[in-house]
Amino acid sequence: MRFTLAVAAGLIFAGTAAVPASADAPKGAYWRVETIFTRTHPHAVGSGYYLTERSVSTDWLSPEGKGWFGFRELGAKPATAKDEAAWRADGSPTTWAYRTEGMKIRLSVKPGKGTIGATKKPDGFHYLGEKWVTYQQLQSLPTDAEALRKRLLADINAWIDKAAEEAKTTSPKSKKEDWLVNLDQYVAKGASELLYANPVPDKVRAAAYQVLKTTKGVSDLGQAKDPLGRSGRKLALPVSSTEGSVLKQQLLVDTQAMTLLAEYTDLKYNGKDMLGTSGVQTFRAGWTDDKPVAPGMS
Repeated sequence: MRFTLAVAAGLIFAGTAAVPASADAPKGAYWRVETIFTRTHPHAVGSGYYLTERSVSTDWLSPEGKGWFGFRELGAKPATAKDEAAWRADGSPTTWAYRTEGMKIRLSVKPGKGTIGATKKPDGFHYLGEKWVTYQQLQSLPTDAEALRKRLLADINAWIDKAAEEAKTTSPKSKKEDWLVNLDQYVAKGASELLYANPVPDKVRAAAYQVLKTTKGVSDLGQAKDPLGRSGRKLALPVSSTEGSVLKQQLLVDTQAMTLLAEYTDLKYNGKDMLGTSGVQTFRAGWTDDKPVAPGMS
């Protein structure tokens, strides 16, 4: 699941809910989500310069909840003008290799081989981190923003209770408040998941956007464009901090289609940039009749 914080629990549904009149019928054979992740590689190469890496992953989900996952590395290149100058001074290599923690790391300017395969999971839709639900259950989510917020809060609080109790087995001093300080962050992220990850009705996505933008700590940064040139509304999420780490995230939302276009992540630990984790993800989500195949070289 793309919920990048270690975050919220799934919705608790009793039995199989009937599809409400407002439900959206499937508009294709698969709900497809393509994610392109761009980041700075965490290890300097050559004479000490850094590389930007891109990769693409694609998820397909049938209305019955069967899933497929595809992945491809899209290649690396110098991260900045300064890095490019150092790369050229090194002779403009097209491959790099080094060892770290006993592993051989290989990088290349060329895209890698794409892969595709069925996902090993229960049939269903992975929703908010822990629960598997059906397409029909996704259709029964509240279409009113305040009702949806209450549902998210209830589910996240239930997860926090469970997580806090489990944490005591390895960290006896841990307490529920350790999670509650980031409650607004969890709600905002839970709402953002509804904008792309699963095929919820249009009215639910509209309600999710209202929850997202009105959550405490969320700020509106105005209109912006993502790396693919698409325009949307940029929102900054509440800052999350735990034990030396500080997480800042921004989201770009297409407010016409009510879909998430991009997520920007800035993670620091003890003031140091976490290069392998920070970066930007762009999303393309929607119905398709095309069968699952390995991602192309976007």
